[in-house]
Amino acid sequence: MTDARGSAGPNGDTPARHVPGAPCWVSLMVHGPDATEEFYGALFGWEFQPGPQQLGPYVRALLDGREVAGIGRLPPDRHLPIAWTPYFASEDVDLTAETVRSRGGTIGVGPLDAADAGRLAIGSDPSGAVFGIWQAAAHLGTAVSGVPGTPAWNELLTFESASVAKFYRTVFGYEEEPVVSADLDYVTLHLGGGPVAGIHGLGRALPRDQGPHWVTYFQVADVDDALDHLVHLGGHVLKPVRDTAHGRVARVADPEGARFALLQRPS
Repeated sequence: MTDARGSAGPNGDTPARHVPGAPCWVSLMVHGPDATEEFYGALFGWEFQPGPQQLGPYVRALLDGREVAGIGRLPPDRHLPIAWTPYFASEDVDLTAETVRSRGGTIGVGPLDAADAGRLAIGSDPSGAVFGIWQAAAHLGTAVSGVPGTPAWNELLTFESASVAKFYRTVFGYEEEPVVSADLDYVTLHLGGGPVAGIHGLGRALPRDQGPHWVTYFQVADVDDALDHLVHLGGHVLKPVRDTAHGRVARVADPEGARFALLQRPS
């Protein structure tokens, strides 16, 4: 992973419209939203308010009154993976969805209007990893970044980076920065000269029970304290803390099994 650029800093700046292709929102669909809200509210200090209901009951998570993420309820008859899904900004979600299809991806939901908030589609890349597309209207997306409790980075874990990076480059206009290494298959996706997401090719090391999938990193003040709190709340540690050039990182899961990462930035 590397540094991410957010839409608004911790000093209360008015959030700007996300540039096309930028990660602009993360959303989680679960079977038990009440318990999930309680978990993330205790872990990250989130509060919740109702959001658009086009896909069923849905709330927006707020940090100090500013929107950071969404949580919705899966229909009881839908046995889909419980996973955080990143949304990427688009000026025309219908056109972006057509590009996804023409480049070998699929669109499983939409495009459809989410009341007056905006227009969305949910699709998957050619490897099967699920992502969203968001065309903002009243709701611009994540309104604060760079502080504990906010999304800090999105990373795609897949079989190999080259072909799937080409897909995302074609759909969203990214520039690519591959890591030159014999033992690491990694591509950082850039917009406007800044890094916005990463693609990590794991080959046979990719978990078979997951397949290719996006992982959202959430920033925390102290990753060790956050892990203790997470376990106490019923979450699970999947990979213990490790030190990286970009901070201390741990891979975890919530009580329903949604996987994500915790990131403590270097002081």
